[in-house]
Amino acid sequence: MATYKKKGLKRKSSNIDTNQSTTAEVFDTLDQSASRTERIVAKYQKHIIGTVLAIVFMVLGYLGYSSLILEPNSEEANNELFTAQNYFSLALEDNENSDSLFLLSLNGGEGKYGFLDIIENYSGTNASQLSYYSAGMAYYNLNDFENAIKYLKYFDSDDVVLKALALGGIGDSFAELNQLDDALNYYELASNVSDNSFTTPKFLLKAGNTASVLNKNKLATKYYTSILDKFPKSQEAFYIDIQIEKNSLK
Repeated sequence: MATYKKKGLKRKSSNIDTNQSTTAEVFDTLDQSASRTERIVAKYQKHIIGTVLAIVFMVLGYLGYSSLILEPNSEEANNELFTAQNYFSLALEDNENSDSLFLLSLNGGEGKYGFLDIIENYSGTNASQLSYYSAGMAYYNLNDFENAIKYLKYFDSDDVVLKALALGGIGDSFAELNQLDDALNYYELASNVSDNSFTTPKFLLKAGNTASVLNKNKLATKYYTSILDKFPKSQEAFYIDIQIEKNSLK
């Protein structure tokens, strides 16, 4: 056992010497690298400091904007949006007073902002984006189709259903203005946003019907057939065979 310990201690001492030698080489290398780095920093000091400060100011500026402006604005905007959206929902349910309620949703009431105020005062917030959509649909329901198109065109969203509905709303507005080529274009865009079973067959049918009115019969058949093939269980597919047959006889 004593012999084993001596051998072990001797071998450990050898390793220490080797490690000390290696460590010394590493420190020499680090010293040389540090010296080179110092020379580079000295040579380009102004440029480096300027770049670092620019990055720091950009980061601090963004954080300051987010914490001091954007976040409080978003909370305020959401509170304002609640009232405007409530007027809009009531307008959809109350046919007798719908016009006045849609106007309240646009212009505000009870000391609260409407969609137009939110767009103007809370730019960059989600509430502002949603207000573009709701304002466009409010104008559509008020038969102000040009303003409907104007506001719906500003709307953008990652939500495929809302995006499709906005594009389809623009198509409906153009159809009401009897600009059927433009309507067809937006129905096509709406149907291509995604393959969801809620909006896609709806706008494929509108695209097909509009194409049929424009005597673009092959295109109309293409959209009708697409509903039958991709969405056979949808409401739009229920009478689609009749639509296809009618279109083929034109």
